[in-house]
Amino acid sequence: MTTKGSCGDDTRNIIGCPLAGVDHEELLDASPILLEANRFFEGNPDFYNLPRKFKITITGCRNWCTYPEINDVGLTAIRRGAETGFSLRIAGGLSTDPHLAVRLNAFVQQHQVVPVLKGVAEIFRESEVLRENRERARLKFLFVKHRWTADTFQSELENRIGFHLDHAVPETPPDDVYRDHVGVHRQKQPGLFYVGVAVLRGRISAQQMRTAAELAAQFADNQVRTTNMQNLLIVNVPEQNVHALANGLAAAGLPVAGSPFWRGAIACSGSEFCKLAITETKSFSRWVVEELEERLPEFDQDLKLHVTGCPNSCGQHWIADIGLEGKKIKSEGRMQDAYYFCLGGAVGLHQGISRPIGYRCLASEVPDAVERLLRHYLDQRAPGENLRKFFARHSDVQLREYLAGKFVPVAERDPASGRVPHLVEG
Repeated sequence: MTTKGSCGDDTRNIIGCPLAGVDHEELLDASPILLEANRFFEGNPDFYNLPRKFKITITGCRNWCTYPEINDVGLTAIRRGAETGFSLRIAGGLSTDPHLAVRLNAFVQQHQVVPVLKGVAEIFRESEVLRENRERARLKFLFVKHRWTADTFQSELENRIGFHLDHAVPETPPDDVYRDHVGVHRQKQPGLFYVGVAVLRGRISAQQMRTAAELAAQFADNQVRTTNMQNLLIVNVPEQNVHALANGLAAAGLPVAGSPFWRGAIACSGSEFCKLAITETKSFSRWVVEELEERLPEFDQDLKLHVTGCPNSCGQHWIADIGLEGKKIKSEGRMQDAYYFCLGGAVGLHQGISRPIGYRCLASEVPDAVERLLRHYLDQRAPGENLRKFFARHSDVQLREYLAGKFVPVAERDPASGRVPHLVEG
């Protein structure tokens, strides 16, 4: 382990699937390629002092659990006949100006990965327009503010690397909502399984962690892994031990299954630990989940409910079905925690940025608002219509009325205050 790449204006820790080499469904174990790329960038002074952070993911996971759509560079395994290479996406990111990564017309062969990453990083490093304003210094702003296109970027990239990339092959992004590897799943290795645990809002106690470690030692091979969705994985579990392991985890409050609310809840650190946060998020999100489980036990759809304590979107509210962005509202003579609603975000096959619909309320009123919204969905949905399609066919005015229980005027979303601090996510 190293602190290199953990913060600052450099190449951050390169992310891969935590089940690389294990998942029965993966297209490729990308670990050797990822480690080669990491060796190239880690401690490389040529890529210090970038305009801002630079985030890369390389994965062979069919679920795209590393979220290539919101990374500066996303390489996802894809097959071309008998050959496995990578699709290439660039310039993803959230924060206050969300932008989903753009797919280039490229099939990247395995031996081309590091030269391609180097070329993208050089474009980023040498883009003087990205050094003029720290608020607009991420790679995505070449597209958002400076009118670059996929063709523009690819032409510049190929000039730098000195060869043309093969044309992209047809691709079908995953249609899975959670991408969390929760549940019991068969591994590549005969007779072995992995068990994914749904950790509510990413908060785990010391005792729960000890219990998970003890169970991993007792029923598997002593490994506990983590996921992007703030969950735990125990790998290499013999088939005869799966049931006992799952029961032991559930008894510790770490279920291998959960309600849509439990499984789909994500929260940033919030004001408890983050000086930039406006609202408390962790205890709040647990309370919201518990309220919704009690009020809507019949709710049967996959749901992503993301809570972020400020506009910088560390809780990734822009890609959630229901995204809650922390605000303050003056009520009863004092400023209180509140949340602004964004609806209909997604990644994968039906990707899109969530809609700021102009409604906010006190934190204490959020369960009521979400319950009203979801009851309208349950009562009015068309056959086979999921939540995203329901949101898409309703106007902002209608959705605000569903949330508030009455007609309400538009509440403007507050802009981020001040310049982006040096270490803030986004």
